[in-house]
Amino acid sequence: MKYTFDIQRTTTPKAKPDPNTLKFGRTFSDHMFIMEYETSKGWYDGRIIPYGPISLDPAASVFHYGQEMFEGMKAYRTPDGRVQLFRPYMNAERTRKTNERMCMPDIDPELFVSAVKAIVDVERDWIPKKEGTSLYIRPFIIASEAFLGVQSSNQYKFMIICSPVGPYFDVPGGGIASTKIYVEEELIRAARGGVGYAKVGGNYGGSLKAQENAAAHGCSQVLWLDAHEHSYVEEIGAANAFFMIGDEVITAPLQGTILPGVTRASVIELLKKWGMNISERPLRISEVVKASEDGALKEIFASGTAAVITPVGELKFSNSNLVVGDGGVGPLAQKLYDALYGIQTGKLEDDMNWTVEV
Repeated sequence: MKYTFDIQRTTTPKAKPDPNTLKFGRTFSDHMFIMEYETSKGWYDGRIIPYGPISLDPAASVFHYGQEMFEGMKAYRTPDGRVQLFRPYMNAERTRKTNERMCMPDIDPELFVSAVKAIVDVERDWIPKKEGTSLYIRPFIIASEAFLGVQSSNQYKFMIICSPVGPYFDVPGGGIASTKIYVEEELIRAARGGVGYAKVGGNYGGSLKAQENAAAHGCSQVLWLDAHEHSYVEEIGAANAFFMIGDEVITAPLQGTILPGVTRASVIELLKKWGMNISERPLRISEVVKASEDGALKEIFASGTAAVITPVGELKFSNSNLVVGDGGVGPLAQKLYDALYGIQTGKLEDDMNWTVEV
């Protein structure tokens, strides 16, 4: 099915920001997408309007019962001036799974991707050209029916906003740099049977305390352990984690507590293509510590939309500091970053059929 949307362009366009000073998620483009849902009508009235505040009743369900979800993706400008998205249908399918878990209405993947392409096309001039920059896209759905009572809403809003962004981490000269990670041994991110695999705000709001703990120990992010035993590694902050021990690259399996990241899936597919030994299996933090002591721990890195690949140079665990490799950017992390970013930006041939042109 082909979807089309009404477009109301702003009469007061904003000045484009300096691409050299862009901060992540602080500047927003001129327009936004919005679409309504009612149980009796389904999704309707999709439109692009000038960016601005929205009006919600104070009793809207999203405020009281947290019925909402969001996604994160990017649009990139290629060297020849084209604009492309990276695996948007994976975001669409993850949206469906999140909505199902949160008792929110299903959304056709074609509708989701058509809406993303429509707003990106309107905001094409907001995609910066500088190396390391992109247009961050934030689709989200909120329950908007006004009532008090723990039940599913009958009304929702599907919205998309866009933000021109620089690199997630400010690395001199661009590219990637290693980070220091704090292993959280008390607080948890998600438990089996919960919403760890869903892209919902509560997962992130609940992580802020652990982030404070990490900062207090001089670390930039948290390595989460499992909720049951506090023994198995799971995610790094809001990103998927990979550990290279010997010749094996290990990442936590998708068992309900791990977000099925688009970049995670892409890393796994690239590693398989390169003939590497990639395992999706439980990995104890004790195994990581032993590998560090034995010299078998080669690399740790995180994968996600915002930073693509984030190498880990040091782990702070209990009273120990574990240096990973030489503490810098490992060769595998660099190779993955170069491949993914190259495909995303059109600098490398997309032989994986991952990109979608706008």
